[in-house]
Amino acid sequence: MVDFRQVETMIQDKIPDARVMIRDLTGGGDHLEAIVISTEFAGKTRVKQHQMVYGALQEALATEAIHALALQTFTPETWDARK
Repeated sequence: MVDFRQVETMIQDKIPDARVMIRDLTGGGDHLEAIVISTEFAGKTRVKQHQMVYGALQEALATEAIHALALQTFTPETWDARK
């Protein structure tokens, strides 16, 4: 299990302007959903965006502190367009 604030910090260390929202999907603290919004995603494919986030969380995923991660990535524009 990993602290949600720690997950947010790991992502922001690699993607400094990221807004991060974390949700526990199962109550066990190791199956998470992350929504990450960043200007750094602009012009990148969804695969590349996800690779950036997975790269930031590599250690937590490798040790299975995070066992599963449902991930959604957005630029600020695409996030705002959802509303």
